[in-house]
Amino acid sequence: MQQRLPSLLARPIAFAHRGARAHAPENTLEAFTLALRLGATGLESDVWLTSDGVPVLDHDGVVRVGRRRKRAIRDLQRADLPEHVPALVDLLERCGHDYDLSLDLKDVAAGPVVIDVVREVAPTMLPRLWLCDEDVGRLQALRPVDPDVRLVNSTRLKRMKEGPERRAAVLAELGIDAVNMHHTDWTGGLTTLFHRFQRFCLAWDLQFEHLIRPIVRMGMDGIFSDHVDRMVDAITAELGPA
Repeated sequence: MQQRLPSLLARPIAFAHRGARAHAPENTLEAFTLALRLGATGLESDVWLTSDGVPVLDHDGVVRVGRRRKRAIRDLQRADLPEHVPALVDLLERCGHDYDLSLDLKDVAAGPVVIDVVREVAPTMLPRLWLCDEDVGRLQALRPVDPDVRLVNSTRLKRMKEGPERRAAVLAELGIDAVNMHHTDWTGGLTTLFHRFQRFCLAWDLQFEHLIRPIVRMGMDGIFSDHVDRMVDAITAELGPA
């Protein structure tokens, strides 16, 4: 069996995509708590700001109000949202702080607010908070807000018009910690390249063990999956028990 390529972490973070999405309603407190019980070492969600500035966790940013009407989260106050939509502080209070947390910044103003909430409620979690954005400039603006938060460039290989080596160098120069791409974009050569610049490598949409195990061997630092049980089993099969 092929040995694992060098990684920046001893084990890849097992991120539960939108909580244990394959096992419970996505982005609910029940899904997040179940994911941790199933062995996830990280949780993932998307974050939006309500009209009164509260960061909440939802994928589309649109909720149903009443029987038929849909409204954008940014146009509603926190108190007007359906009960199943958790605020970030709800997640931290229910699930504690002993895991990594990846948040896709769907609202351009969400980054500093999220950092402030985590700093107030769970300050020890800041080095395990991964904030994801496709826009490098927006990520760069977050670096002075906190030196410890992990900043993640979410992208695709085809979008790196300057090439992956130049992208890795720019991320390192700007203090952006990681690159997150679809698992089909990654190769062992690319993980080695980004690791040479001390950038973390994250891969998403990994739903089956036969896809996860080769990604682990590539030296990936973080994996995103809807199926927490499969993800944990595949990592264990490659690396042994934690």
